[in-house]
Amino acid sequence: MNVMPKKDGQDRRQFIAGGLTGLAAAALTPSGLQADESPEAVKPETPKDSIITRKLGKTGIEVPVVSMGVMNAENPHLVAAALERGIRLLDTAHYYQRGKNEEMVGTVIKSRPRDSFILASKARPTTVDRASVQTSRSGETRETKESFIEKVEISLKRLKTDYLDILYLHSMRSESDVMDSVAMEAMRALKKSGKVRFVGVSTHRNEPEVIRAAVKSGFYDVVLTAFNFKHDKRAEIEAAMAEAVSKGLGIVAMKTQAGVYWDEERTRPIPMKAALKWALQNPNVHTAIPGFTTFDQLEEDITVLTDLSMSAEEKTALFPAEKLASAPLYCQQCGRCETQCVKGLSLPTLMRGYMYARGYRNLLAAKDTVRKVLDGGLPCESCTNCSVRCPHGIEVRQRALAMQSVGAIPDEFLA
Repeated sequence: MNVMPKKDGQDRRQFIAGGLTGLAAAALTPSGLQADESPEAVKPETPKDSIITRKLGKTGIEVPVVSMGVMNAENPHLVAAALERGIRLLDTAHYYQRGKNEEMVGTVIKSRPRDSFILASKARPTTVDRASVQTSRSGETRETKESFIEKVEISLKRLKTDYLDILYLHSMRSESDVMDSVAMEAMRALKKSGKVRFVGVSTHRNEPEVIRAAVKSGFYDVVLTAFNFKHDKRAEIEAAMAEAVSKGLGIVAMKTQAGVYWDEERTRPIPMKAALKWALQNPNVHTAIPGFTTFDQLEEDITVLTDLSMSAEEKTALFPAEKLASAPLYCQQCGRCETQCVKGLSLPTLMRGYMYARGYRNLLAAKDTVRKVLDGGLPCESCTNCSVRCPHGIEVRQRALAMQSVGAIPDEFLA
């Protein structure tokens, strides 16, 4: 679906909020495909001897460099085509599409040999504080070892499998998150029971700290980290990844395409293939999980599966000489806005939700991401003069207000 262009003289806040809310009245599937749609002709399998693979650290798993982030996909035929074209690792989570994402993946893999694919999912312990003034109002019960294990067992039922190859603690952002004793105890029990082979952490924020904490723990096997060419801290992330790999951890990269578009107005798409190749130029990235949602995107990513070389044109496209005047769509989750907010809002969470809504067209993920932050209402409207200034030019207050409109969309329009 095309986004309505900005009109001359139109109030920017109304445009952003209206543009996001208006999506609810249209096709809400991220891919724009119905679940029973299939490609007219499935292309032949990628020759196995041409697929570039890397070993996922001490797990010993030999994994193709391109995997599939299934979060935004709703078409089982697309997932099946990915497996047929040479992708092996499927990445989902307990919360994606409120469980329907795992269920969809389960329909695809149920009749396939279990050793023909690698399955990763994620669960987030409620013992991890999301550091928002609204979080305490949610009434969420504290996690126990048993309740965390129950989440994973629900995921296994949805996925129609007896075990996960990788279970991540979802969206960790500090050393204390990574060292959560309840979650670690539960994951240790899951490994012992054979329901989980390897454990890891995923992180969108404070990536170097989280990666090093995973190393320090001596417990985790894999790290799933945001990593892309646009990140200001990419050198720090690279150094932390190198340290982790030296200790035997596997590294999986996400957010490699940095929000899909250069600009908030979605007029300049980022060169997807070049961005994916850039991330995989680093040998410490064992695989990446781009979230393709169409067959054309799949075919584009499959070409990277057999060729990581970057042309001069691709490098120039990623690092153009001119700088964009408009604000970027992608939020790096640096957290500098959060320290400026007099209301103590988890603004990076709101900005991530905005990217899901605006960039990925996934309103359900956007609403679920910001649900706790919006619990009890958003105090931005009471601030006559917002003090928050993003170092990258993002208009934080306006995006936060836009997410309030997304939070107000009835669940039945999104489920």
